[in-house]
Amino acid sequence: MNEFAKEIGLRINDLRELSEISTKDFAEQLKIDEDTYILYEKGEKDIPASLLNEIANIFDVDLSLLLTGEETRMNIFDVTKKGKGTSVDRSKEYEYENLCKRFANKKSEFFIVTVDPKEDKTPSLNNHPGQEFNYILEGSLKLFIHNNEIELNPGDSVIFDSTHKHAMVALNNKPAKFLAVLM
Repeated sequence: MNEFAKEIGLRINDLRELSEISTKDFAEQLKIDEDTYILYEKGEKDIPASLLNEIANIFDVDLSLLLTGEETRMNIFDVTKKGKGTSVDRSKEYEYENLCKRFANKKSEFFIVTVDPKEDKTPSLNNHPGQEFNYILEGSLKLFIHNNEIELNPGDSVIFDSTHKHAMVALNNKPAKFLAVLM
């Protein structure tokens, strides 16, 4: 596993231990099995970005602290230049770029997400607390959510209750890119 995943796992481990929460209790709180949680904490398995966001919320820290190890410092504004967001390679199916890593006390997380086409058109479903807003920038996607399949093209947007299992796949054998806001 890469060094980035191990560093994130160590930061989560430190926060959990400082909070005096057992791996079993924390896994239950996250609604995942303890063995999977331990693999995340050891950096031996990629943590989905939505789960990282949930962990940050539980510990009342900005997601950026988990990703970079640095406290956020900006409280009036934060500018991220094109292509300069923090890369968050947390899933084999999606590539995330965090667009707002330094702004303190955010109420939402903002990502540019790229979905590469793949031969296996059966997506891995995931869910997380809150709501999610997606605005399609490039390519076309199929959103799978709550027994629905919705095709989205550039300029289309969707907001949904992200506690329902959902996934996206790129269509037309081309990558798709969208702005995702996790609330």
